[in-house]
Amino acid sequence: MKKTIRNIGSVTFLGLMLITANSTLVAQTSVESTTTTSAGTISTFSPDAIAIRTTTTSAPVSYSYTKSTTYVDESGAPVSMELVKSGLPVTVYYSINGERMIASKVIVRKVVTEAPSAPVIEEKKTTTTTTTDK
Repeated sequence: MKKTIRNIGSVTFLGLMLITANSTLVAQTSVESTTTTSAGTISTFSPDAIAIRTTTTSAPVSYSYTKSTTYVDESGAPVSMELVKSGLPVTVYYSINGERMIASKVIVRKVVTEAPSAPVIEEKKTTTTTTTDK
């Protein structure tokens, strides 16, 4: 009887050791995610997505965003979402989750505009000669 109890105890102990070792291996498993970037111009900006038109695609590419998505300028300073609008050049950092591309950071770049050229002032001189008959 003592031998049977000892064998049951040994088997139970061995089973617990295997379960503990297996759960440790599962706990150490990590999930890798890749962040990708895409640059272009904002085509549309809606409450749940941002669509970017790039030079490499004919149709705008749509990215979902979340509350944790950050909007910054080129120097890394935060940008208010109210300033993000169609026509602005941006770079989107995103990851793929299933079928969705989720933006983690959006860098809003300054719009490069040409400085207006100086106004051209054209000066014309005219001479008028009048003759009178005597």
